[in-house]
Amino acid sequence: MLNLAVIGAGIMGERLIRAARDHAADIVQITGVWDRDPAATARLAAALPGLAVSETAAQAMASGDCVYIASPPASHLGYAETALALDRAVFCEKPLSVDLAASKRFVDVHHEARIGVNFPFASSFAVAKLVDWSADIGTPETLTIDVAFRQWPRPWQHDAMSWLDRRAEGGFTREVVSHFLFLSRRLLGRLRIEGEVIVQYPDDVRAEFDIRALLTAGGVETHLTGNVGNVPKDDHNVWTLRGPHGAIRLCDWSIAERQTSDGKWHADPDALPNEKMRPLVLRRQLEQVALMTRGDHHRLATITEAFEVQQIVEAILAA
Repeated sequence: MLNLAVIGAGIMGERLIRAARDHAADIVQITGVWDRDPAATARLAAALPGLAVSETAAQAMASGDCVYIASPPASHLGYAETALALDRAVFCEKPLSVDLAASKRFVDVHHEARIGVNFPFASSFAVAKLVDWSADIGTPETLTIDVAFRQWPRPWQHDAMSWLDRRAEGGFTREVVSHFLFLSRRLLGRLRIEGEVIVQYPDDVRAEFDIRALLTAGGVETHLTGNVGNVPKDDHNVWTLRGPHGAIRLCDWSIAERQTSDGKWHADPDALPNEKMRPLVLRRQLEQVALMTRGDHHRLATITEAFEVQQIVEAILAA
């Protein structure tokens, strides 16, 4: 049984806690939860009776074998350093931080420590299906990543508006595009910026509303686009990989599709919409967290992979 402490009682903290309680109670127990905002912890405790709430971050960390860090990005490395000093394993939300120099120092020092980063595509059923299909399309030739939002932040992120809508820590490139960059890095190889990058901001404070970039992933030409305000869906994304014999794609986080010779797209018959698939994927992530905490081989994103993604993200945002 994995004893897991949670730092951060916001959206991501709540999702993982609910997944642990409802879908992974046989492998993990939540031993302590703390948030710098007492109201956030109180809200979560009221919604989840019996939740183990800690009075301080140190008390929460001491209760677990592993510490899940789900606080805003600028605080990630500080909490991670504290947890590692207590000889706890660390499971951290992305990005590692918003400071590239600080992230590099952290990775240089702790690259062999028990640390995983929460990119759920590492445990995705849909991604596993794409891997199964990938041999059918031949050697990859092009990749396109398209993300779009009706508004940013999305309606369910309203409570995190204070930082998600700000250039300092937020924006959809850090929060959403990073997942698809990780997926590209994991399946194809190292990421590089190869051409013009365009990013547009509404003002000097708020986060980006449009990005366009030409990249490569393992040498595969990659076209990235993202924007706010041009789709009716709150959240729409498509990751499409093409080869000489066809194409495969991931739609809206959890739907794997492949294109047949007639040009039609066919979804995996076992696919589920993201709201139903998410807790099942998080259970698989927690299984990997348990392996990582024991020092066993796991498939979680490493801090090296997370730092490479962060480098691309920050380079885009600085364009």
